[in-house]
Amino acid sequence: MPNLNPLSSASVAVNAARTLTRELEQRILVPAVEAVTSDGRKQRWEKHKQERRAELTWGTIEALRDLGAEAGMDEIASHIGVSKTVLYRYFADKNDLAAAVTVTYMESTLLPKVTVALTDDLVDYDLVRAVIGAYVETVAEDPNLYLFTTGRTAGSLSIAHTERIFTGAVASTLEARLSARGALTSGSRTWAAAIVGAIIRAVDDVLAHGDGSSAQLVDELTMLVWGGIVGIVTRNGDPAAFAADPLPMPPIETEDQ
Repeated sequence: MPNLNPLSSASVAVNAARTLTRELEQRILVPAVEAVTSDGRKQRWEKHKQERRAELTWGTIEALRDLGAEAGMDEIASHIGVSKTVLYRYFADKNDLAAAVTVTYMESTLLPKVTVALTDDLVDYDLVRAVIGAYVETVAEDPNLYLFTTGRTAGSLSIAHTERIFTGAVASTLEARLSARGALTSGSRTWAAAIVGAIIRAVDDVLAHGDGSSAQLVDELTMLVWGGIVGIVTRNGDPAAFAADPLPMPPIETEDQ
């Protein structure tokens, strides 16, 4: 087995996730502003707007934790202690607010916890389980906020950005670890998208039906993801080689055997 420094691999993944988060901030969160001029008042006002927007975003996070993911703009504003008009002064609509909450949630909660898992000095299997566990357990601790940020109730497209951030991180890790084995890495993005999609959809399903424990979900997802990764590595990351010689399914045992 090649000698791969997991910290180096994780660093690539984490930096990719942070870069994508910054892109989300620029494209979704930060309101369009006029070019900065020498007018000090304009600069001070712009700074005030960004600070106030951040305050209202954190207020919304606390409101959602108390009121639930389906809270409306009126309820959120009342919980924060402002009028709905004030919210609309800093956010274009509920989708804009959901995007702001998503970035803040990613930066303050989800990304740091997944980063800790990625930067642990773990062997491959333990790394897979730790990353899945970090995601599942974070959601279990804050389901209302997760439901809001993924757009299930806010009607936003924030879930697409969440998936993009984690897909980039997982793809970077897969590429680094496959490359260290001398395997092909061209499928890394596809496999990462499938892994992240499976995790997110499974978490959504458990939240929707309210059944199953977090520990059970981590076990089941780890089993699925690890089985796929072993299949990829066994055929050296080569889809053609896999198609020509797929891993055999164990035979069904009968009473005669």
